[in-house]
Amino acid sequence: MHIQPNDTPLQLVEKHHWNALYLLSALCLILMTLALGTQTLFLSSVLNISVANAGAINANIMVLCEMLELVVAGTVGYLSDRVGRKRIMVQGFLLAGVGAVMAPFSTVIEGLFGGGGLTFYYLSRLVIAAGIGSVWPQLAAIGGDFTDHDNRPRLMVNSVFMMALGKTLVYGILMQIPQIGGVILTMLLIAVAAFAGAQLAETCLIDVGPRLRQSAFPWRRIHRLWKDERRLRVSFATAFLARSDMVITALFLMMWCIYSAKRAGVTGEEAAAHAGLLIGLAGVVVMLSIPFWKAFIEHYGRIPAIAASLALSGLGFILMVLVGNPLDWFVMLPVTVTAAGQTGCFVTPSILAIDLTPPDMRGSLLGAFNIVGGIGQVFFIQIGGILFDAMGPASPFIFVGLANLVVMAYAISVMNSPRDRPAAEKGT
Repeated sequence: MHIQPNDTPLQLVEKHHWNALYLLSALCLILMTLALGTQTLFLSSVLNISVANAGAINANIMVLCEMLELVVAGTVGYLSDRVGRKRIMVQGFLLAGVGAVMAPFSTVIEGLFGGGGLTFYYLSRLVIAAGIGSVWPQLAAIGGDFTDHDNRPRLMVNSVFMMALGKTLVYGILMQIPQIGGVILTMLLIAVAAFAGAQLAETCLIDVGPRLRQSAFPWRRIHRLWKDERRLRVSFATAFLARSDMVITALFLMMWCIYSAKRAGVTGEEAAAHAGLLIGLAGVVVMLSIPFWKAFIEHYGRIPAIAASLALSGLGFILMVLVGNPLDWFVMLPVTVTAAGQTGCFVTPSILAIDLTPPDMRGSLLGAFNIVGGIGQVFFIQIGGILFDAMGPASPFIFVGLANLVVMAYAISVMNSPRDRPAAEKGT
């Protein structure tokens, strides 16, 4: 592409750039959710982790991965303002692909040194996490670079649709593969998704965001913005919940199904396939609800959309208390309600944060935004793992549901505040 002197950044963005970003969003979610979806099955069927330790070990892996993602996301957000988003995204996909190749052969490699494979699996998941931590923040940052205030909800919600499609493909189709080809073959598909993402980003993306001129991280500017904007604080509080909402559903529902298999008289692979269908259902609901949330955001504004989505998500999680057996189809009701809310919880806070952030430090603020989301994920997964083992498999869902309702109340207070109402009525 030849850049003319009078071109603006948005004029440089063409349809194929957005199509590439949409596809990269799907590949990123395939990478993330397939790594998570195969984790419990690999630990139970290959590494022979018992049900007594399953909650703690699964949670520990996720917490370590998320802590690493926190460091990476905060660093690459600032670096993307300095050097551009594209380079970091390509390298992140490549790194995740390396970890994905390592993971399925953990028992073989560690067995050469006299181990059982768990330590090397931890290591491989950390490598994948470092790659994801590099890629994930760039999706929202590039989406912000490619849009303005008016078209941002439409285009970024479309990107979330592709994320939901990727997640649905994993749990609706790819998680059926272990019954046929085994868990190792399924895990290798993670590497395929990662390397495909690197190639696509390298060939089909452009950088249009302004560069941050100051050499130090813009802490003071971010702090001033945080202090002055209550709406930004709402977006961060929702981010604290949004990533954990997605993982809580995928991780603990998968665990609940797999470790209920013997009691229900089915194999672990069959139980994993059942859980995959449920999580695939959640992805379908997310996709079907996207037109609703797009219209809701554009008509009522960002803060009302956050409050409404938190209410739905919280209600769905709390309804899990009524589930006796996750292999019964009644579980579809709370899964459906939760998924309907998660769409708004996921996309609206980042749209609002991008609206309120100067373009030259968009990556830095979204890095902080992702750090807060990662801290929330660490917190809720760790507490959820403890609750799963100590109080039963429904307890992590109930805990997160109550947290959603608390943040919903805060969003409503900001929405009804005279100081914030004029801005909210303008669409933010």
